[in-house]
Amino acid sequence: MNPQTPKTAHSSKKRLNQDQVRLLEANFDAAKKLEPERKFQLARDLGVPPRQIAIWYQNKRARWKTQSLELDHGVSQVRLEAALAEKRELEKEVDMLRSELRRTQEMLLGFRQAQAGGGGVSAVSSCCDEGGGSGSSLNDDSTNWPNVEELYACLMAKGQNCPEIVIERDYWV
Repeated sequence: MNPQTPKTAHSSKKRLNQDQVRLLEANFDAAKKLEPERKFQLARDLGVPPRQIAIWYQNKRARWKTQSLELDHGVSQVRLEAALAEKRELEKEVDMLRSELRRTQEMLLGFRQAQAGGGGVSAVSSCCDEGGGSGSSLNDDSTNWPNVEELYACLMAKGQNCPEIVIERDYWV
């Protein structure tokens, strides 16, 4: 310090050494708020003014809060990215299920039209008969259609017992 420079209150503050900082850090970890009695005790133990202890605590709390907010933000970002990835997967699944539903509805409409025309139902009949359907068969009675569950079970069999059904793409994997 230059002897010609006037001495201010700020210039009388001395820098804390590593041992003093370690003691303050340990106290801060135990309690984020500094009680007046503890402030004076620390000031006596460390040989520094109580105001310096109070300012150190204030600065440390500000840094700690910033770090906490950054950590919380990071955790939120990770959760957001995971939720967005899950959303994309669910959207793909919904698209696949819509496509599957549309194909099933088209097949059902085609079978109904074929039944109304009097033919072309042997594929579903053989599938449901060989696949162990619940007993109803299209050949038993032209008005006795298998219920939706039977048709779906037939389709879910991936056409294994339905050689007449051509499945363009396997959506049931």
